[in-house]
Amino acid sequence: MISLFNTILFQPLFNGLVFLYNVIPGHDLGIAIIVLTILVKLALFPLSYQSIKSQRALQELQPKLDALKKQYGKDREALAKETMKLYKEEKVNPLSSCLPLLLQLPFLIAVYQVFITGLHDESLRWLYPFVQNPGSLQPVAFGFLNLSKANIFLAVVTGAAQYWQTKMLATARPPKAMPGAKDEDMAAIMNRQMQIMMPAMTILIGISLPSGLVLYWLATTLLTVGQQYLMFKPKQPAASTPAVQ
Repeated sequence: MISLFNTILFQPLFNGLVFLYNVIPGHDLGIAIIVLTILVKLALFPLSYQSIKSQRALQELQPKLDALKKQYGKDREALAKETMKLYKEEKVNPLSSCLPLLLQLPFLIAVYQVFITGLHDESLRWLYPFVQNPGSLQPVAFGFLNLSKANIFLAVVTGAAQYWQTKMLATARPPKAMPGAKDEDMAAIMNRQMQIMMPAMTILIGISLPSGLVLYWLATTLLTVGQQYLMFKPKQPAASTPAVQ
């Protein structure tokens, strides 16, 4: 099983990284990681697009779900029935936001392995015959960042980017005067807590990881922010045609 994982996922990603390292002027591993991140993001775009779209749909549906909870109270059978009916009417699958993430998981584990073990010279034995062996990988990127060691500043920047991404998906807090606003207010509080917890966890984990992996994490997060912005950007209303006098 491990051998199959290495053959299908780890080796192609690792060889792609080394290939980019060879062809990029200056052999900058940091730039190679960013380019590889963009290619990985493009490969996983259909899955990430569906996941983000489903998360947004579930958040927009939350006020109606809260109203059902208030209406049916402790009648769990009726609540479950009406909830499934609502999902069907709105054409929303509650599992559709999780499934794409699960499908991406093996790919993400392979990326993790590339940056944890692939930055060591002994990993060059995994190269394909047609990929030039550089002899060693220079871990210093951009002239100052050692990608083989942890970097607190990079971890903090990645945490800030994670906060930005999480905030974009947050559910707007409804006015308290609205029916059922108390329940929605609790959901908004939970969303704000997640906005703090996720970046905090990113920083805590990031300060213990090689900077190469954290750089990949940062680049992925920024690309996801851009993707979310384009997906959720409000549509400009069409300009009205002046009436003919």
